[in-house]
Amino acid sequence: MLPPPKLLFRSLALGFLCFFCLGDFTVRGQQPFVTDDADTTPKGKFHFEFSNEFDWLQRSAFPSLTQNTSDFEIDYGLLEDVEIGVAAPVLTIFNARGTTPERVTGMGDMNLSLKYNFLKEREKSRLPAFAVIVNLELPTGDTERGLGSGLTDVYINGVVQKSLTTRTKLRLNTGVLFSGNATTGAIGLRTRGLVITSAGSLVRQFNAKLQLGAELAGAFARNAQLGKGQLQGMFGGNYQFRSNAGFDFGFVAGKYDASPRVGIQLGVSIDF
Repeated sequence: MLPPPKLLFRSLALGFLCFFCLGDFTVRGQQPFVTDDADTTPKGKFHFEFSNEFDWLQRSAFPSLTQNTSDFEIDYGLLEDVEIGVAAPVLTIFNARGTTPERVTGMGDMNLSLKYNFLKEREKSRLPAFAVIVNLELPTGDTERGLGSGLTDVYINGVVQKSLTTRTKLRLNTGVLFSGNATTGAIGLRTRGLVITSAGSLVRQFNAKLQLGAELAGAFARNAQLGKGQLQGMFGGNYQFRSNAGFDFGFVAGKYDASPRVGIQLGVSIDF
């Protein structure tokens, strides 16, 4: 079995390879956080994100012990304040010794998204920025190997974003998953039907290159049983190592069956 740290850094190296192949391109986005931002990719431009997260799973996930998620996302500015995107994860689930198979690797469920930033934040105005995101997750993952849900997910997420100071931003999300279920491999709510999600992040720009922040995110199903919800927190940030690209990092800890116990995320964000 491939040691988890080696797998994590091998996947990260793949992300950097993608970066150098793309050429010259200002960093935007909210990675590594789950909480989305209200900003959209400028019209006619692309935004690329690669992230690799290695998670230790809750004991209730046994015989699955850990999961590695390599996620590739590309967004395109279709119109002013309108962005479309596609994201595809590659999952590796490590099971306990003696389990057949001990390791499963493959593509997970692909996500298509449409974001509309219908209100921007303006100076001397108390109103925050607002955006709405519509997601369609397609059942491209192999259900027999635990890589996909086998269901088509329809999800709408609302975003509120407000600058508390010139360097500090607060972002809040509230979403509704109308059908399907909210799983990514061994992580997420397996309950089929209506799922409510909520997330919030506070991010501060410390200097021209470094921003750090924290978030809390959760989800629950209308018919969920006790202890079957999802709640996790993250501390992380972004270091802008070039004028056009940033290195993302985050440490996550969760509670309840649908969240990882602990995890680490590394990635890159690029505009071009």
